[in-house]
Amino acid sequence: MVFTVRYNLNIGIRRSEIMTEYVFLDGKYIESEKAMIPVRTHAFLYGTGVFEGIRAYYNEEDGQMYAFRMKEHYERMLRSGKVMWMESPYTIEEYCDITKELLRKNNYKQNAYIRPTLYKSAIKVGPALYDNTDSFVLFTTPLNDYYDANKGLKLCVSNWRRSSDNAIPPRAKITGAYANASLIKTDAHFAGFDDAVVLNEQGKVSEGSAMNLCFVQDGKLITTNTTNDILEGITRNTVLEIAKDLGIETIERIVDRTELYLFDEVFCCGTGAQIMPISSIDNRNIGNGEIGNVTKKIQNLYYDIVKGKVEKYKHWCTPIYD
Repeated sequence: MVFTVRYNLNIGIRRSEIMTEYVFLDGKYIESEKAMIPVRTHAFLYGTGVFEGIRAYYNEEDGQMYAFRMKEHYERMLRSGKVMWMESPYTIEEYCDITKELLRKNNYKQNAYIRPTLYKSAIKVGPALYDNTDSFVLFTTPLNDYYDANKGLKLCVSNWRRSSDNAIPPRAKITGAYANASLIKTDAHFAGFDDAVVLNEQGKVSEGSAMNLCFVQDGKLITTNTTNDILEGITRNTVLEIAKDLGIETIERIVDRTELYLFDEVFCCGTGAQIMPISSIDNRNIGNGEIGNVTKKIQNLYYDIVKGKVEKYKHWCTPIYD
């Protein structure tokens, strides 16, 4: 028995606008409608996969698409795989080449999302990771912004806690672990919020449902440290680097819940969210409830960087089309 993997993340895209799309599966580029994985696949039964979310941005002026920090994403995927007892079938360079070729075959002239997954592919029942083969699947799809970057999000503090390093380690991007994020995001939605802040088991601020958090106080940029049960975000690292280049002092430290209400600015960052300002937390305005100056400065520079418009950071941008 098999189930068909259908990828439909085309937010804001009409299906009629899309030509045949290809997926990389079992070492081949195949039509997405023909991409199938057996229903007894271990990763499907037990969530034993690791994945990445990568964005590629289309620069109309250059007629070029740039995959942003692709190499770093694949490096993190292999680190996640190490936690999950995985042997990678490809090198970092091969992953990058496979991704570039798939994007060329799909021939997007707009922003796109890239989703590589390394997964346990044995056809077996039982949760063990040993005696369990590792396979790789990659799909891409057109993707616009999740949110309006000019409007702030309304967050709450979730009743759910972030899974801990001694349970399902958040620093590994494990597919099964995202049940935690699903509960957090869904409950926030039905409570009337856009998303949520998540605390760790010690009651300290961790991150959002599936994004890192940054705070501004007295002109300084603050973020939770890497031992507070967070995913070590590629976008988070990008923000810290460009903030330093802008002359903004950056601090990584433990953050208490009540501090959330007192910061001058708060924003979230991640491949999906990009740079999104937060207007309120638990119905308390952050600052004056508007996008702060530091957030806006980082946001503007980030959107120029990812489209290959800033020479200093162009090494982060991999051109796709020859």
